[in-house]
Amino acid sequence: MKAYVAGVGMTRFEKPETREWQYWDMAREAGGAALTDAGITYSEVEQVPVGYCFQPSTAGQRAAYELGLTGVPVYNLNNNCATGSTALMLARQLVEGGGCDCVLALGFEKMRRGALGAGTGGGDFATSPVARHYGVLAARHGFAATPPIAQIFGAAAREHMDRYGTTEAQLAAVAAKNHRHSAHNPYAQFRDVYDVADVLASRTVHRPLTKLQCSPTSDGAAAAVVVSERFAARHGLAGLVEIAGQAMATDTEESFASGSCIDVVGQPMSRAAARQAYERAGLGIEDVDVVELHDCFSINELLTYEALGMCGPGESGKLVESGATTYGGRWVVNPSGGLISKGHPLGATGLAQVAELVWQLRGRAGQRQVAGARVGLAHNIGLGGAAVVTLVRGV
Repeated sequence: MKAYVAGVGMTRFEKPETREWQYWDMAREAGGAALTDAGITYSEVEQVPVGYCFQPSTAGQRAAYELGLTGVPVYNLNNNCATGSTALMLARQLVEGGGCDCVLALGFEKMRRGALGAGTGGGDFATSPVARHYGVLAARHGFAATPPIAQIFGAAAREHMDRYGTTEAQLAAVAAKNHRHSAHNPYAQFRDVYDVADVLASRTVHRPLTKLQCSPTSDGAAAAVVVSERFAARHGLAGLVEIAGQAMATDTEESFASGSCIDVVGQPMSRAAARQAYERAGLGIEDVDVVELHDCFSINELLTYEALGMCGPGESGKLVESGATTYGGRWVVNPSGGLISKGHPLGATGLAQVAELVWQLRGRAGQRQVAGARVGLAHNIGLGGAAVVTLVRGV
């Protein structure tokens, strides 16, 4: 049975502590918008997978109760930064398996200001869920007094530069592109435009990554209503977007065998998830028009170009520099502004990516519309690890 996204919604992503709201307020706003967009009520929802990383146990119920008290099952999910797409994946599986006709996937996060620590396990590296990943970083590059997540991605950037000749200007070009795209996104945390020189001149977080190349901590929520074909027909729903293929991969021996931070931060599992998603959809990267990918740091966008097959190994710096991944190029990547500029509330990110793709495929993305978009790809990763690739197609 095929699964379709019938409605999406999200809040604006905000800097933590700038808006007086709680996570259940975010969920009510995003979930209510998705239901309205689909043209249904919460009473028609059969199950609710809910993703978050920093809220307390059963926060999913507390959030979903803002939409209705119907007694349906609510699942609480945490897959680090891939949490939102994990909620969407469970919703798709429930519908495709025939167990449900209408599922609401919901993700949110209320975060604290400042850089993330060693993962959602806190700052104790010995017990962190990414301790093995940091072990590779420490063995090859040592450990510095800078934010640990930035360190491991910064190390991956330096390895890419040493191996392939990637330049700091090419890394900065990723951030400049995404900040430029976010200027037209009313949901984005940041809407200022910067050029490559501005990005390079901003404060260094961990060499070679500057502040404008790093995704911020954010508050926000996003949601998607996933339905079966028979549900859509029975309710006369319009604007459907098919989930044509989706796959999740986790770390394998390849992630650690090389001792390279390029592998540790997820390129092998992203490549595996993309390969599986293409096969299930019967599509390839050549069929894709618009991409929302996990640019938690500028280097990860370059690594993901290679993992998705948009270019060969080491060619990603030249790809972004050529203009192939912006308007007028071969693909438009992160028209929303991506994590770097739109923001990154962990539990909401994967669902916000799909919301953007749904708007693009419906032709309703306003000034950031990708002309003629018919196929979209979302890529969402979390260290520790999970990579989810989703292909969506207009109906």
